[in-house]
Amino acid sequence: MSKNSMKIGITCYPTYGGSGVVAAELGMQLAQRGHVVHFISSDLPSRLVELNERLWFHAVDMMAYPLFEYPPYALALATKMVEVAESENLDLLHVHYAIPHAISAYLAKQMLAPKTLPVITTLHGTDITLVGNDRSYLPITRFGIEKSDAVTTVSTYLKEATYQELNVKKEITVIPNFVDVNHFHRQYSRPRHQKLAPNGEKLLLHISNFRPIKRVCDVIKIFHAVRKALPAKLVMIGDGPERSKAEYLCRTLGIEHDVCFLGKYGLIEEYLSIADLALMPSALESFGLAALEAMACEVPVIASQVGGLPELVLSGETGYLMPVGDVSAMAEISLRVLRDEALAARLSAESRRRAVEVFSTSKIIPLYEQLYQDVLEETSKQDGV
Repeated sequence: MSKNSMKIGITCYPTYGGSGVVAAELGMQLAQRGHVVHFISSDLPSRLVELNERLWFHAVDMMAYPLFEYPPYALALATKMVEVAESENLDLLHVHYAIPHAISAYLAKQMLAPKTLPVITTLHGTDITLVGNDRSYLPITRFGIEKSDAVTTVSTYLKEATYQELNVKKEITVIPNFVDVNHFHRQYSRPRHQKLAPNGEKLLLHISNFRPIKRVCDVIKIFHAVRKALPAKLVMIGDGPERSKAEYLCRTLGIEHDVCFLGKYGLIEEYLSIADLALMPSALESFGLAALEAMACEVPVIASQVGGLPELVLSGETGYLMPVGDVSAMAEISLRVLRDEALAARLSAESRRRAVEVFSTSKIIPLYEQLYQDVLEETSKQDGV
């Protein structure tokens, strides 16, 4: 089978977050490279803004029935996977997250037998967090991983965490997240910059889904310390359960007029292109896609030294990594970068270079294509074709 003729089903969570972004971007890149991609999900992924003859979307139909207090989404998803696989003659399914997507894909595969439908599962991190918080999910998460035809993680950290937490025997391939460097590049807009920072203030930025693990109140505290030392503004992009706490903290500290909460703004590259610094003080990141997109736009990143971030952000070269929760250290290093133009320029240039040379779509997408091809060839051997 030619790499240019694969029909791929992709399932992901459509919510605002890294995994949905990666899945959507992967599908769009695969379509550009000649494949036909069918997204199967409860809603359209946020980055998937245009459908065409190579990009399709199939909504999972949920049944409203009084017997079910909680509609059985995993079963509805499996049914839709079977429907799409049969009608579109899919070559494989690529699901993002083990729970429930790998389980639904396994059910779909069993329902389609004797026809073979290989399943690739990509773990993004919350799978492992879920098991860590509730061990009752361990058996089914492990089962979904073990029954997949191939498994990938977005970082070496997550690969090792998966082995340690789940005790799986399945071989795991690391394929890091990626960025379209032709789309994410610095496109400076003076009017936008002047609107946010009319007096030439330094501009700091944070992007996340505002979950507790992102420590958005640390972002506010870091900015507050920076703001006391030099004129600065902060842009907060995203939304989630911690937003109200962050807004309240801004009012408590008296900096609400220097912080702009944009919500779920889609064109984040517009604001990355005018930012001087990106803040990511997360308690844990399996990779850190927002950091990579910042780097592609020549924005140095100040982040926590945790999880997969050290595989992406090279401390002292593309930004700096500090211990989780060390607000004073993050504020201090932020001020150093903001005050030293030569240092900032070096970090910016190296950030862009690393994004292009290591994590660009041209480097990463072929790894997925090769994985798909390897799985299909192995499946053909097992089927005796």
